[in-house]
Amino acid sequence: MNSCFIILAGGESKRFNSITPKPYYLYKGKPLLLHSIDKVKNYGKFNKIVLVINKKHESYIKKLKIKDIKIIYGGKTRAESAYKGLRSIKNYNIKNVMIHDAARPNFSLKLLDKLNEELKLYDCVIPAIQTTDSIKRKSLNKIINLKRENIYLIQTPQAFNYKELYRLQNNKSIEVTDDATLFVNASKKIKIINGEINNNKITINSDIKINNLTKYGLGFDVHRLVPKKKLYLGGIRIPFPLGFLGHSDGDPVLHAVTDAILGACGMGDIGEKFSDTNKKFKNIRSTILLSKIIDEVKSKGYLINNIDINIISQKPKIKRYKKQIINCIAKICKILPKQINIKGKTTEKLGVIGKEKAIACEVIASVIEYD
Repeated sequence: MNSCFIILAGGESKRFNSITPKPYYLYKGKPLLLHSIDKVKNYGKFNKIVLVINKKHESYIKKLKIKDIKIIYGGKTRAESAYKGLRSIKNYNIKNVMIHDAARPNFSLKLLDKLNEELKLYDCVIPAIQTTDSIKRKSLNKIINLKRENIYLIQTPQAFNYKELYRLQNNKSIEVTDDATLFVNASKKIKIINGEINNNKITINSDIKINNLTKYGLGFDVHRLVPKKKLYLGGIRIPFPLGFLGHSDGDPVLHAVTDAILGACGMGDIGEKFSDTNKKFKNIRSTILLSKIIDEVKSKGYLINNIDINIISQKPKIKRYKKQIINCIAKICKILPKQINIKGKTTEKLGVIGKEKAIACEVIASVIEYD
Protein backbone atom coordinates (compact mmCIF):
# COMPACT_ATOMS: atom_id res chain seq x y z
CA MET A 1 0.00 0.00 0.00
CA ASN A 2 1.48 3.32 -1.09
CA SER A 3 1.66 5.87 1.70
CA CYS A 4 3.30 9.23 2.22
CA PHE A 5 4.29 11.35 5.22
CA ILE A 6 4.24 15.13 4.69
CA ILE A 7 6.11 17.39 7.12
CA LEU A 8 5.13 21.06 7.14
CA ALA A 9 7.98 23.46 7.97
CA GLY A 10 7.09 26.41 5.76
CA GLY A 11 6.03 29.03 8.31
CA GLU A 12 7.64 32.39 9.06
CA SER A 13 8.38 31.53 12.74
CA LYS A 14 7.40 35.08 13.71
CA ARG A 15 6.22 34.15 17.20
CA PHE A 16 9.36 32.13 17.91
CA ASN A 17 11.49 35.27 18.24
CA SER A 18 14.82 33.87 17.07
CA ILE A 19 17.36 34.71 14.36
CA THR A 20 17.39 31.01 13.50
CA PRO A 21 13.99 29.96 12.06
CA LYS A 22 12.13 27.57 14.35
CA PRO A 23 12.44 24.41 12.18
CA TYR A 24 16.25 24.75 12.26
CA TYR A 25 16.60 25.72 15.91
CA LEU A 26 18.56 23.18 17.95
CA TYR A 27 16.30 21.03 20.11
CA LYS A 28 17.70 18.12 22.12
CA GLY A 29 20.92 18.27 20.17
CA LYS A 30 19.67 18.62 16.59
CA PRO A 31 17.51 20.91 14.44
CA LEU A 32 13.82 20.68 15.30
CA LEU A 33 12.61 19.36 11.94
CA LEU A 34 15.19 16.55 11.92
CA HIS A 35 13.41 14.89 14.84
CA SER A 36 10.34 14.27 12.68
CA ILE A 37 12.38 13.30 9.62
CA ASP A 38 14.54 10.81 11.53
CA LYS A 39 11.56 9.22 13.30
CA VAL A 40 9.67 8.69 10.07
CA LYS A 41 12.74 7.26 8.35
CA ASN A 42 13.28 4.88 11.28
CA TYR A 43 9.61 3.87 11.13
CA GLY A 44 10.24 2.65 7.60
CA LYS A 45 6.60 2.15 6.57
CA PHE A 46 6.15 5.15 4.27
CA ASN A 47 6.92 4.90 0.56
CA LYS A 48 7.58 8.62 0.32
CA ILE A 49 8.46 11.50 2.66
CA VAL A 50 7.82 15.11 1.64
CA LEU A 51 9.23 18.14 3.46
CA VAL A 52 7.55 21.48 2.78
CA ILE A 53 9.82 24.44 3.59
CA ASN A 54 9.84 28.20 3.41
CA LYS A 55 11.79 29.36 0.36
CA LYS A 56 13.48 31.99 2.55
CA HIS A 57 15.04 29.15 4.57
CA GLU A 58 16.77 27.51 1.62
CA SER A 59 20.26 28.19 3.00
CA TYR A 60 19.38 26.43 6.27
CA ILE A 61 18.06 23.30 4.58
CA LYS A 62 21.12 23.03 2.33
CA LYS A 63 23.41 22.88 5.38
CA LEU A 64 21.54 19.84 6.70
CA LYS A 65 22.23 17.83 3.52
CA ILE A 66 19.02 15.83 3.91
CA LYS A 67 18.79 12.76 1.66
CA ASP A 68 16.04 10.46 0.40
CA ILE A 69 13.13 12.84 0.86
CA LYS A 70 11.31 15.21 -1.50
CA ILE A 71 11.75 18.88 -0.55
CA ILE A 72 9.37 21.51 -1.93
CA TYR A 73 8.54 25.15 -1.23
CA GLY A 74 5.38 25.95 0.70
CA GLY A 75 2.87 28.76 0.35
CA LYS A 76 1.87 31.85 2.29
CA THR A 77 -0.43 29.92 4.62
CA ARG A 78 -0.41 26.52 6.27
CA ALA A 79 -3.35 25.44 4.11
CA GLU A 80 -1.51 26.40 0.94
CA SER A 81 1.62 24.57 2.07
CA ALA A 82 -0.40 21.44 2.82
CA TYR A 83 -2.06 21.68 -0.59
CA LYS A 84 1.30 21.99 -2.35
CA GLY A 85 2.55 18.97 -0.44
CA LEU A 86 -0.46 16.93 -1.54
CA ARG A 87 -0.20 18.13 -5.12
CA SER A 88 3.49 17.16 -5.27
CA ILE A 89 2.60 13.46 -4.86
CA LYS A 90 -0.49 13.23 -7.07
CA ASN A 91 1.37 11.10 -9.66
CA TYR A 92 2.70 8.55 -7.16
CA ASN A 93 -0.48 6.47 -6.73
CA ILE A 94 -0.63 7.32 -3.01
CA LYS A 95 -3.51 5.76 -1.06
CA ASN A 96 -2.90 7.10 2.46
CA VAL A 97 -1.14 10.23 3.65
CA MET A 98 -0.17 11.68 7.02
CA ILE A 99 0.38 15.40 7.51
CA HIS A 100 2.51 16.59 10.39
CA ASP A 101 3.74 19.90 11.79
CA ALA A 102 7.52 20.00 12.21
CA ALA A 103 6.89 22.00 15.41
CA ARG A 104 5.80 18.74 17.11
CA PRO A 105 9.02 16.73 17.47
CA ASN A 106 7.95 14.42 20.31
CA PHE A 107 5.38 12.09 18.75
CA SER A 108 6.06 8.37 19.09
CA LEU A 109 6.24 5.57 16.55
CA LYS A 110 3.41 3.87 18.49
CA LEU A 111 1.18 6.81 17.54
CA LEU A 112 1.98 6.19 13.85
CA ASP A 113 0.99 2.55 14.30
CA LYS A 114 -2.35 3.53 15.86
CA LEU A 115 -3.08 6.02 13.08
CA ASN A 116 -2.29 3.47 10.38
CA GLU A 117 -4.49 0.85 12.03
CA GLU A 118 -7.54 3.13 12.24
CA LEU A 119 -6.94 4.36 8.70
CA LYS A 120 -8.05 0.92 7.50
CA LEU A 121 -11.59 1.85 8.57
CA TYR A 122 -11.75 5.65 8.33
CA ASP A 123 -10.78 8.33 5.80
CA CYS A 124 -9.69 10.77 8.51
CA VAL A 125 -7.97 9.84 11.79
CA ILE A 126 -6.67 12.45 14.21
CA PRO A 127 -4.96 12.27 17.61
CA ALA A 128 -6.32 14.45 20.40
CA ILE A 129 -6.10 14.90 24.14
CA GLN A 130 -8.79 16.17 26.45
CA THR A 131 -8.04 19.17 28.58
CA THR A 132 -7.95 18.93 32.37
CA ASP A 133 -8.52 22.68 32.72
CA SER A 134 -11.86 24.39 33.10
CA ILE A 135 -12.98 25.92 29.79
CA LYS A 136 -14.94 29.14 29.23
CA ARG A 137 -15.86 31.06 26.10
CA LYS A 138 -16.33 34.79 25.91
CA SER A 139 -19.09 35.96 23.58
CA LEU A 140 -19.30 39.75 23.44
CA ASN A 141 -19.55 40.62 27.15
CA LYS A 142 -20.94 37.29 28.23
CA ILE A 143 -18.90 34.40 29.70
CA ILE A 144 -20.16 30.94 28.84
CA ASN A 145 -19.10 27.78 30.68
CA LEU A 146 -18.15 24.86 28.42
CA LYS A 147 -17.99 21.19 29.35
CA ARG A 148 -14.34 20.21 29.26
CA GLU A 149 -15.40 16.60 28.53
CA ASN A 150 -16.44 17.86 25.08
CA ILE A 151 -13.24 19.81 24.40
CA TYR A 152 -10.43 18.17 22.40
CA LEU A 153 -6.94 19.53 21.81
CA ILE A 154 -5.99 18.34 18.33
CA GLN A 155 -2.49 17.16 17.45
CA THR A 156 -0.54 16.00 14.43
CA PRO A 157 0.33 13.80 12.62
CA GLN A 158 -3.13 13.40 11.13
CA ALA A 159 -3.93 10.51 8.79
CA PHE A 160 -6.12 10.60 5.69
CA ASN A 161 -7.28 8.84 2.60
CA TYR A 162 -5.22 10.75 0.06
CA LYS A 163 -7.81 11.14 -2.69
CA GLU A 164 -10.52 12.34 -0.31
CA LEU A 165 -8.26 14.89 1.37
CA TYR A 166 -6.89 16.16 -1.94
CA ARG A 167 -10.43 16.62 -3.24
CA LEU A 168 -11.34 18.67 -0.17
CA GLN A 169 -8.07 20.62 -0.31
CA ASN A 170 -8.92 21.79 -3.81
CA ASN A 171 -11.49 24.06 -2.19
CA LYS A 172 -9.03 26.57 -0.71
CA SER A 173 -11.58 29.28 -0.07
CA ILE A 174 -11.53 28.62 3.68
CA GLU A 175 -8.31 29.04 5.69
CA VAL A 176 -7.71 26.11 8.03
CA THR A 177 -5.26 25.52 10.86
CA ASP A 178 -5.31 21.74 10.52
CA ASP A 179 -6.33 19.43 7.69
CA ALA A 180 -9.07 17.64 9.61
CA THR A 181 -10.99 20.94 9.57
CA LEU A 182 -11.76 20.23 5.91
CA PHE A 183 -13.54 17.02 6.91
CA VAL A 184 -15.40 18.84 9.68
CA ASN A 185 -16.57 21.57 7.28
CA ALA A 186 -17.70 18.93 4.79
CA SER A 187 -19.57 17.01 7.53
CA LYS A 188 -17.39 13.95 6.90
CA LYS A 189 -16.86 11.27 9.55
CA ILE A 190 -13.72 11.63 11.67
CA LYS A 191 -12.10 9.12 13.99
CA ILE A 192 -10.47 10.66 17.07
CA ILE A 193 -7.85 8.56 18.84
CA ASN A 194 -5.92 9.23 22.03
CA GLY A 195 -3.06 11.62 21.44
CA GLU A 196 0.11 11.90 23.50
CA ILE A 197 0.78 14.33 26.35
CA ASN A 198 4.42 14.70 25.23
CA ASN A 199 3.39 15.50 21.65
CA ASN A 200 3.30 19.20 22.45
CA LYS A 201 3.67 21.94 19.85
CA ILE A 202 6.64 24.29 20.04
CA THR A 203 5.33 27.76 19.22
CA ILE A 204 7.42 30.31 21.11
CA ASN A 205 11.04 30.21 22.21
CA SER A 206 10.21 29.50 25.84
CA ASP A 207 8.48 26.25 24.80
CA ILE A 208 11.97 24.82 24.40
CA LYS A 209 12.94 24.30 28.00
CA ILE A 210 16.44 23.71 29.29
CA ASN A 211 16.85 19.95 29.44
CA ASN A 212 17.91 18.81 32.89
CA LEU A 213 19.27 15.58 31.46
CA THR A 214 22.33 17.20 29.92
CA LYS A 215 25.48 15.32 30.93
CA TYR A 216 29.16 16.12 30.53
CA GLY A 217 32.32 14.10 29.93
CA LEU A 218 36.07 14.70 29.78
CA GLY A 219 38.51 13.14 27.36
CA PHE A 220 42.30 13.23 27.15
CA ASP A 221 44.88 11.48 25.02
CA VAL A 222 48.54 11.91 24.07
CA HIS A 223 50.64 10.05 21.48
CA ARG A 224 54.32 9.99 20.70
CA LEU A 225 55.52 11.22 17.29
CA VAL A 226 57.84 8.85 15.41
CA PRO A 227 59.27 8.59 11.87
CA LYS A 228 57.71 6.45 9.12
CA LYS A 229 54.16 6.87 10.42
CA LYS A 230 51.17 8.79 9.03
CA LEU A 231 49.81 11.73 11.00
CA TYR A 232 46.04 11.72 11.57
CA LEU A 233 44.41 14.48 13.61
CA GLY A 234 40.65 14.66 14.03
CA GLY A 235 40.15 12.08 11.32
CA ILE A 236 42.09 13.85 8.55
CA ARG A 237 45.54 13.07 7.14
CA ILE A 238 47.99 15.91 7.71
CA PRO A 239 51.25 16.18 5.72
CA PHE A 240 54.05 15.92 8.29
CA PRO A 241 57.41 14.10 8.51
CA LEU A 242 56.32 12.29 11.70
CA GLY A 243 53.31 10.22 12.67
CA PHE A 244 51.80 8.66 15.76
CA LEU A 245 53.01 5.57 17.57
CA GLY A 246 49.90 3.64 18.56
CA HIS A 247 47.95 0.41 18.23
CA SER A 248 45.39 2.08 15.96
CA ASP A 249 46.20 5.11 13.79
CA GLY A 250 46.99 6.91 17.07
CA ASP A 251 44.70 9.89 16.43
CA PRO A 252 44.67 11.64 19.87
CA VAL A 253 41.86 14.01 18.86
CA LEU A 254 39.36 11.29 17.99
CA HIS A 255 40.48 9.20 20.96
CA ALA A 256 39.86 12.11 23.33
CA VAL A 257 36.51 12.89 21.66
CA THR A 258 35.50 9.23 22.02
CA ASP A 259 36.44 9.17 25.70
CA ALA A 260 34.61 12.44 26.39
CA ILE A 261 31.40 11.12 24.82
CA LEU A 262 31.69 7.77 26.60
CA GLY A 263 32.29 9.62 29.87
CA ALA A 264 29.24 11.84 29.39
CA CYS A 265 27.08 8.78 28.76
CA GLY A 266 28.61 6.77 31.63
CA MET A 267 29.72 4.06 29.21
CA GLY A 268 33.33 3.43 30.21
CA ASP A 269 36.34 4.40 28.09
CA ILE A 270 37.94 3.74 24.74
CA GLY A 271 40.37 1.16 26.15
CA GLU A 272 37.49 -0.97 27.40
CA LYS A 273 35.72 -0.79 24.06
CA PHE A 274 38.75 -1.27 21.80
CA SER A 275 41.58 -2.99 23.64
CA ASP A 276 45.13 -2.38 22.37
CA THR A 277 45.79 -6.10 22.83
CA ASN A 278 43.13 -7.02 20.27
CA LYS A 279 44.71 -7.66 16.87
CA LYS A 280 41.56 -6.68 14.93
CA PHE A 281 42.09 -3.07 16.01
CA LYS A 282 45.70 -2.98 14.84
CA ASN A 283 46.20 0.11 12.61
CA ILE A 284 42.43 0.68 12.43
CA ARG A 285 41.28 4.20 11.60
CA SER A 286 39.94 6.05 14.64
CA THR A 287 37.09 7.35 12.48
CA ILE A 288 35.73 3.78 12.45
CA LEU A 289 36.04 3.48 16.23
CA LEU A 290 34.26 6.78 16.92
CA SER A 291 31.52 5.90 14.44
CA LYS A 292 30.86 2.65 16.32
CA ILE A 293 30.59 4.56 19.60
CA ILE A 294 28.18 7.11 18.11
CA ASP A 295 25.88 4.30 16.96
CA GLU A 296 26.02 2.72 20.42
CA VAL A 297 25.41 6.05 22.16
CA LYS A 298 22.37 6.80 19.96
CA SER A 299 20.94 3.33 20.58
CA LYS A 300 21.00 4.06 24.32
CA GLY A 301 19.08 7.32 23.93
CA TYR A 302 21.78 10.01 23.81
CA LEU A 303 22.37 12.90 21.40
CA ILE A 304 25.61 14.85 21.14
CA ASN A 305 25.00 18.44 22.22
CA ASN A 306 28.42 20.05 21.79
CA ILE A 307 32.13 19.22 21.74
CA ASP A 308 34.94 21.57 22.80
CA ILE A 309 38.45 20.50 21.77
CA ASN A 310 41.97 21.65 22.70
CA ILE A 311 44.68 20.26 20.41
CA ILE A 312 48.08 20.76 22.04
CA SER A 313 51.02 20.67 19.65
CA GLN A 314 54.10 22.68 18.83
CA LYS A 315 53.89 21.57 15.23
CA PRO A 316 51.96 21.25 13.00
CA LYS A 317 49.95 24.42 13.52
CA ILE A 318 46.28 23.57 13.91
CA LYS A 319 44.70 26.76 12.58
CA ARG A 320 44.84 25.82 8.91
CA TYR A 321 43.20 22.42 9.52
CA LYS A 322 40.40 23.48 11.90
CA LYS A 323 37.58 23.55 9.37
CA GLN A 324 38.48 20.16 7.90
CA ILE A 325 38.68 18.56 11.35
CA ILE A 326 35.39 20.10 12.48
CA ASN A 327 33.60 18.90 9.33
CA CYS A 328 35.01 15.39 9.73
CA ILE A 329 33.99 15.07 13.39
CA ALA A 330 30.55 16.61 12.72
CA LYS A 331 29.88 14.04 10.00
CA ILE A 332 30.89 11.11 12.22
CA CYS A 333 28.93 12.40 15.23
CA LYS A 334 25.92 13.32 13.05
CA ILE A 335 25.78 16.87 14.37
CA LEU A 336 26.25 20.33 12.86
CA PRO A 337 29.74 21.84 12.51
CA LYS A 338 28.66 24.77 14.69
CA GLN A 339 28.27 22.34 17.60
CA ILE A 340 32.03 21.78 17.59
CA ASN A 341 34.75 24.19 18.70
CA ILE A 342 38.49 23.64 18.24
CA LYS A 343 41.38 25.55 19.80
CA GLY A 344 45.01 25.03 18.89
CA LYS A 345 47.44 25.31 21.82
CA THR A 346 51.21 25.04 22.28
CA THR A 347 53.37 24.42 25.36
CA GLU A 348 55.72 27.27 24.45
CA LYS A 349 58.41 24.69 23.52
CA LEU A 350 58.27 23.09 26.98
CA GLY A 351 58.29 19.32 27.55
CA VAL A 352 57.92 16.51 25.02
CA ILE A 353 55.16 18.38 23.17
CA GLY A 354 57.27 21.54 22.97
CA LYS A 355 60.14 19.49 21.60
CA GLU A 356 57.81 18.14 18.88
CA LYS A 357 57.95 14.59 20.24
CA ALA A 358 54.24 14.26 21.01
CA ILE A 359 50.78 15.76 20.48
CA ALA A 360 48.01 15.78 23.08
CA CYS A 361 44.32 16.57 23.07
CA GLU A 362 41.74 17.35 25.74
CA VAL A 363 37.99 17.43 25.15
CA ILE A 364 34.81 18.34 26.96
CA ALA A 365 31.61 16.94 25.47
CA SER A 366 27.99 17.33 26.52
CA VAL A 367 25.21 14.94 25.62
CA ILE A 368 21.45 15.03 26.06
CA GLU A 369 19.54 11.99 27.20
CA TYR A 370 16.16 11.74 25.49
CA ASP A 371 13.17 9.39 25.59
